[in-house]
Amino acid sequence: MSIIDVKARAFAMPLTSPAFPPGPYRFVNREYLIITYRTDPEAIARVLPAPLVAPEPLVKYEFIRMPDSTGFGDYTESGQVIPVTFNGEHGGYTHAMYLDDEPPIAGGRELWGFPKKLAAPTLHVVADTLIGTLDYGPLRVATATMGYKYKTLADQTAIAALQAPGFLLKIIPHVDGTPRICELVRYTLGDVNLHGAWTGPAALDLRPHALAPVADLPVLEVISATHIKADLTLNLGTVVHDYLA
Repeated sequence: MSIIDVKARAFAMPLTSPAFPPGPYRFVNREYLIITYRTDPEAIARVLPAPLVAPEPLVKYEFIRMPDSTGFGDYTESGQVIPVTFNGEHGGYTHAMYLDDEPPIAGGRELWGFPKKLAAPTLHVVADTLIGTLDYGPLRVATATMGYKYKTLADQTAIAALQAPGFLLKIIPHVDGTPRICELVRYTLGDVNLHGAWTGPAALDLRPHALAPVADLPVLEVISATHIKADLTLNLGTVVHDYLA
C-alpha cells in the first residue's frame, strides 16, 4: 500500500478494518430519559473545564436507547451532561458516558471527543414506569425511574432541548504520553423528527464507584424529568478552543 493510499484511507483505526464507518450518522427511534437534578456547586467546579461556565449547579442524567443507528448498530448509553455557557451561548457539557457497543465508543472518542467508557446501561418500561439502569461490571451505579408518558411535553420544548449545542473535551495523547490534541469541541444534532415527548414524576439514585464516579456529582434535588422519542442526525463538530495553542 503506497503512502498516497494510506493517506486516502486513513480516517479511523485500524487502517484496513475501521471500527466505524464514515458519517453522516443517523439515529432512528432514539429514546431519551433525562432527569435534571441539583448538585453541589463545588463538585461541578472540580470537573468542569474552563472556559465553560455553569450558570447553576445542575446536571442532566441521561439514559439513551438507540435501536437503529447508522454504522453503530443497536446500543444503549448513560451519562451526565452539565448545562453550561460558552461565550454567552447556552449548551451542555458531556461529562461522562457509559455504553455497551464498541463502534460508537471508538467513533465517539476519536471523532468528537465523547468521554465514552464500556459499561452496561438499560432503558425499558415495566408496567407504568420507565426505568434506566447503569451497571459497571457487576455493580449497579445508577437507577432512574419516571412515570411512563405521565404528561405530554410541548414539542417546541423537546426540540429546543435536542437542538441545543453540546460541548466536549477531546483529548488524544502523543506517543510519549503527553497530550497531542486537547480541544474544546462544539457539536449539534440536526434533522430532528420528533415522535413524542413527555414529563412526569421521577427519582434518581447514584452509587459510588471508583471507575464510574457518577455519584461524585451527588443528587441533592430532582428538578424535572423528560422522556423523548425522535429521529435525528449527529452532526460532526467544530473546535472552539485549543488548550495547546
